[in-house]
Amino acid sequence: MTTRPRVLVSFDRSADNPLKAFADVIHQGLTGNPAFPNPPVSLSDLQTAITDFSDALVAQEQGGTLATAVKKAKRAALVTLLRKLAGYVEDNCNGSLTALLSSGFAAVSASRAQTPVAVPFILRLLNGHTGELLVKLREPIAHAKCYELRYAALSADGTPGPWQSGNLLTNSRALTLNGLTPGTTYNVQIRAIGGSTGQSDWSPLTSHMSL
Repeated sequence: MTTRPRVLVSFDRSADNPLKAFADVIHQGLTGNPAFPNPPVSLSDLQTAITDFSDALVAQEQGGTLATAVKKAKRAALVTLLRKLAGYVEDNCNGSLTALLSSGFAAVSASRAQTPVAVPFILRLLNGHTGELLVKLREPIAHAKCYELRYAALSADGTPGPWQSGNLLTNSRALTLNGLTPGTTYNVQIRAIGGSTGQSDWSPLTSHMSL
């Protein structure tokens, strides 16, 4: 007897930035997907919820209890929409694991073993255009839905500043950091988003000067 595939719903335990990245993947996966033509949540409403949550994350960086409360409310609203979509995908994939995965959602493993994504390894950092660093991985990470970058500028004495959130990118061959200050050296880390735990640990530090 074939086991009916089920959607993995542990995304609601993800940290804020990985949750936002995951929601972007779902929006992309359901857009124009013939397997799921009538989702219970319109993709425009999903995009609005993603944008509201993203804006709330930026506002929270300025601090304050109100900003934190707003962020929590926007996160809860986004999770509610994602849960509705998860149920819809599970009920309408017609027993097809391929169809389920095409939505961007992950499936519950047939075994009880945890399958977290591996930690990426930055092979090297290269200079692209002015103020741009290109991140080259040793190899793509299996089951990664996307990658999250972060960076910290180093002062003249080598003291690192606070971490800044970088890009969330789905293409492991086109990982870039933009808007950097020429002549400044940066610490850079990356982690994979996906798998049973939501995200991997951060990669070891790699440093390079932006030109």
